[in-house]
Amino acid sequence: MIQTILCLSDTHNAHHRLSRLPEADVLVHCGDCTEYGTEEEALEFLQWFCDLPYRYKLFTPGNHDVCLHGATVEGLDTNCHILANSGITIEGVHFYGLPFFMEGFEDSLVHTIPANVDVLISHQPPLGILDESDMEGKPIHYGSELLFLHIQRIRPSYCLFGHVHAGYGRLIAQNTTYVNAAIMNEDGTMNEPILLQINIPFQ
Repeated sequence: MIQTILCLSDTHNAHHRLSRLPEADVLVHCGDCTEYGTEEEALEFLQWFCDLPYRYKLFTPGNHDVCLHGATVEGLDTNCHILANSGITIEGVHFYGLPFFMEGFEDSLVHTIPANVDVLISHQPPLGILDESDMEGKPIHYGSELLFLHIQRIRPSYCLFGHVHAGYGRLIAQNTTYVNAAIMNEDGTMNEPILLQINIPFQ
């Protein structure tokens, strides 16, 4: 039975700086593993990711991971999965990953997220949820309105994302737990990975 999920996002080539990661049943990375989107960066990260001692490892690409747009990655361990507009059920828990590529991103893909998803992994936040940053002294929200509206319809138990580094944290609204797991801050400091004790009703 899955009881814990460790959440990461936006490591931007600094994954090796993460040490003594806490134990969890599932490790989720919500995208932006690279800085420049090269194949070398992505392959080096995926090697590190596969070597981590977690029972299940899930990765959904972000806008920096451009080399993974439309790519087929072979040779991953059987317990390591890239979720890009796709899902997987693990021990009765339904995960689904919505990547965020600046080129080729279609808002219509939001509507392909299934209604029975328990844990939604989306690099971009939903609008108004841990998505605020500052530009020239003015707060700006970088989340997706369509994603927010779709989440209100399907009501996943958990929504995990990153993208907006200043939005790091978690909150609960209308029975959905939202997590912005962005690790890197703009000044180069790092946030702690977020460990979730999950409680998903039996279906």
